[in-house]
Formats: sequence, structure tokens, C-alpha cells
Amino acid sequence: MNLGLVIVIIMLVIVLLIIISNIKIVPQAYAYILERLGGYKETWSVGLHFKMPILDKVAKKVSLKEQVVDFDPQAVITKDNVTMQIDTVVFFQITDPKKYAYGVESPISAIENLTATTLRNIIGDLELDETLTSRETINTKMRTILDIATDEWGIKVNRVELKNIMPPKAIQDAMEKQMKAERERREAILRAEGEKKSTILVAEGEKESVILEAEASKEAAILKAEAEKQKRIREAEGQAEAIRTVQKATAEGIEFVKAAGADQAVLTLKSLEAFVKAADGQATKIIIPSELQGIAGLTKTIAEVAHIDAVKPE
Repeated sequence: MNLGLVIVIIMLVIVLLIIISNIKIVPQAYAYILERLGGYKETWSVGLHFKMPILDKVAKKVSLKEQVVDFDPQAVITKDNVTMQIDTVVFFQITDPKKYAYGVESPISAIENLTATTLRNIIGDLELDETLTSRETINTKMRTILDIATDEWGIKVNRVELKNIMPPKAIQDAMEKQMKAERERREAILRAEGEKKSTILVAEGEKESVILEAEASKEAAILKAEAEKQKRIREAEGQAEAIRTVQKATAEGIEFVKAAGADQAVLTLKSLEAFVKAADGQATKIIIPSELQGIAGLTKTIAEVAHIDAVKPE
């Protein structure tokens, strides 16, 4: 093998290596910033790309994924002059790789400083109690301010969260005492309300018991009166039935006498028998029908004559 052929092979290998080294594949969720002779040329997206040897270079590889940065606690002062430590978490995403590459020297450091100054400004307008209870409001204000400021850097701030709010130790102790007192107050209120409800329930139970007893007595009286009423009705009905039976028997007797063809003497005799029965009773006065008076007088005369005959001496 002569020297010329060796040189040609070497040159071909070198050219092949140069070509291979200038073929770039951009992976998913990434973007490459290509520069030519030190100036911005273009932004490569996902796929296969080729750059000019020596003239072109990949200046920056930019991740398009959402990123999370946890910043160290920052000392802030509230409106009522309470110094506390607050650390923040920022969620951001690069939307313009060119602005991100050329907009600011150190994007992460710039976001951290901007977050610290923005947090101080917002907390400076709030008192301690407002700061502790307004996390969502503070998060929203910070996200809006940071998103507007970082737009020139090709960054979009999606969320900002206050991770920890740490007041001074003395204030933490005072807050714990206040919370303990508040819990004790709520406990006392709940206990008082429980006793009140218990008393009310007992009173209502006694009231219901009295009402039920009164209703029971009322029902018993009503049932007793109804029973007495039914008893009297049954007695009256029995007496009426007895009267009806007597009257029926009397009517049947009269009908029988009439059917037997009895004359006036028989009827008069029956009347006398009835009169005698009436005289045997307890009545102090007896009213004698006019048609019986003659017979009564005749009976008296006969009785007197019989008496005279009995006492006359022989």
C-alpha cells in the first residue's frame, strides 16, 4: 500500500468524523441555541440537525420542562414591625429559548432576587396576622408580578408558594398561648352548650311526661264516662223493654178477654181485683174510677151488714 492511498484513507476518516460530529439530535422537551461565528443563528427544536463545521456551535441547551426552585428563607418585616423568615418555592417554565439564552446573565439568580424583593414589598403592606392568614393572596400577587417581570427573559412563572412562615420565637410562644386560650374558651363554650342542651332535654322530657300523664288521665276519664253512659243506656233500654213486655202482656190479656166474650160484670170484677192489688201497695192515696165507686159503695154496705149480723146477740 503506497503512502498516497494511506493519506486518502486518513482524510476520508477525518472528514467522516467531522461530519458525524456536526450531526445533532435534539431530544424531546429540549431546544438548542445555534450560533454562527459568535452570533445567534437559530433555535433547534426536536429532531435531527446539521451544523457547519468550525463556523457553527451549539451555544446553549435549554430544557423546556417545568422547573421547581426552592429558595432559601428571606428575612422580611411586616407592617407592624415584626421580623420573620419566609422561604418560597417557584414553579417556572422556559417558553422562549432565545430570550432565556440572551435576556439575562443568570436567570435563576435573577428570579431569586426578584422573588425576595417582591416578597418584602408585599409583606411590608401586611400586619402579622394578615401575613399568617393570607397565603393564597400573597402567592397570587407574587406570581403575577414575577410572571410579568420574567416575560422578557423567556420565562413563564406558573406558581409561587410560601413554603414556611417563621415568626420570632417570642411571637410563636405568644401565638401558642393565644391558641391555647382560644381552645380553652371554645371548650368552655361547648361544655356550657352541652349542659344547656342537657337541661333543655330533661325539661322537655319532664314536660312530655306531664303531658302524657294528663292525656292518660283524660283518656281514662273519657272511657269511664263512656262506660257509665253505656251502662245507663243499657239499663234504660232494659227498663223500656220490661215496660214494653208488660204493656204487651196487658194488651194481650185484654184482647183475650174480649175474644172470650166477657160481659160487663166480668170486666167489673177484674177491675175490682186490680183495685185490690193497688190497695195492697204503699200508696197513701188511691183514686177510684167513677164507674167503680158504686160497686165500692155496695161492697161497703154488704160488709157493714155482715158485721152487724156478726155482733148481734142471739
